[in-house]
Amino acid sequence: MSTTKSNNTPLWIQDRDTVIAQGGDAQWRYQTPPDYSRSKENLAKESTHNHVEGSLEAIVQNLVRTFEMEASFKTNPQQWLSVVNEQFRMSSNGGPVYTAADVVEAGTYNLFIGDTEDYKASEETFESSANLFHTAFPKGFLWEVLEVFSGPPNVTFKWRHWGTFSGSYKEYAPTGETVEVIGMSVARVTDDLKVLSIEHYFDNSLFLKKLTGAEKQTTAEQQEGGCPFHS
Repeated sequence: MSTTKSNNTPLWIQDRDTVIAQGGDAQWRYQTPPDYSRSKENLAKESTHNHVEGSLEAIVQNLVRTFEMEASFKTNPQQWLSVVNEQFRMSSNGGPVYTAADVVEAGTYNLFIGDTEDYKASEETFESSANLFHTAFPKGFLWEVLEVFSGPPNVTFKWRHWGTFSGSYKEYAPTGETVEVIGMSVARVTDDLKVLSIEHYFDNSLFLKKLTGAEKQTTAEQQEGGCPFHS
């Protein structure tokens, strides 16, 4: 598997679809590579920024999207291109520090959010958490870089994570509202732009309150919903 283009741009900071296309013998969580075609279409419509290819903002955005894809869909961390596996560490809001193996087992939703009043990570598995949020956001839970404040080796950036609440969240009915999280992250990277560690900072309470502020559905209404896995 080639890890560079002819212009020597590392594969992991290229477009996410390019990384997937060159995935070779990757061990995919659902046996097949993820399909981001719907997300790509919605990103084109709903993103607030259109970063110039090759800019620091575009590079950081590609790197984080590649990491998110690998963390969600590649079950063997040794096959992740976006991180230095044996050194990689991740934390949120100054909480516990996790390894790539932890991410594979628990999933990013559980590790990002933890136990709160409106979401109990300790009661969810990787699959149940993914199902929960993919059901709430059937059109995708999208992500973009808003601004990069410092470049390598310590990359500090502001981001936006959003989706249309058009599916149910647990027993709560969809509102059709756009729900978003604004946060900041600090990523320590190598000379070739692989992630060594990343710290996320964001307030998830407002995000979860919007999901649990709607009317509750009946059991019959909840069973009518669908759940696409790839967003």
